Amino acid sequence: MKRRLGFTLALFTAFLVGFALRSFTEIGKEPPLKKVTGIGGIFFKCKDPKQLREWYQQNLGLQTNQYGAVFEWRQGADTTKKGFTQWSPFSEKTSYFQPSPKDFMINYRVDNLNALVEQLRRDHVTILDSIEVVDYGKFVHILDVEGNKVELWEANDEQYEALGRKMGAQTTK
Repeated sequence: MKRRLGFTLALFTAFLVGFALRSFTEIGKEPPLKKVTGIGGIFFKCKDPKQLREWYQQNLGLQTNQYGAVFEWRQGADTTKKGFTQWSPFSEKTSYFQPSPKDFMINYRVDNLNALVEQLRRDHVTILDSIEVVDYGKFVHILDVEGNKVELWEANDEQYEALGRKMGAQTTK
């Protein structure tokens, strides 16, 4: 019994020492860069965006507005905070997705756009423009390895919601 207790105590002590040393060596280190945290939007080309928005509103219950629809959800890390995902049909003639020839573009939500862009530059990812700052967040466009244009968004959800209220838009919940 004493032997088992001594072994358990030694094992526990070794664990604590290891944990303390690990914690000590990580002092001053920045936590790993959190990259994509979710889908911020889905954008796609279609023949008649207005007609398509109306169809989705009538048949699938999306609360549409002139830009598409906004899905409202609760953030997993803090369920008291809302998050939003934009759904937008664009005219098939739009140049917004260029230089990608694809008929879609995905917007990914990120936590720290400035740090992520610096990391992407170091990794030789094609960055198409400079970071644009608006009330409801920061945006930048990149190309993935297959030439798909990707939009990155560091969201300011409080301002995004305020903008929707100002427009009289409703979210789809």
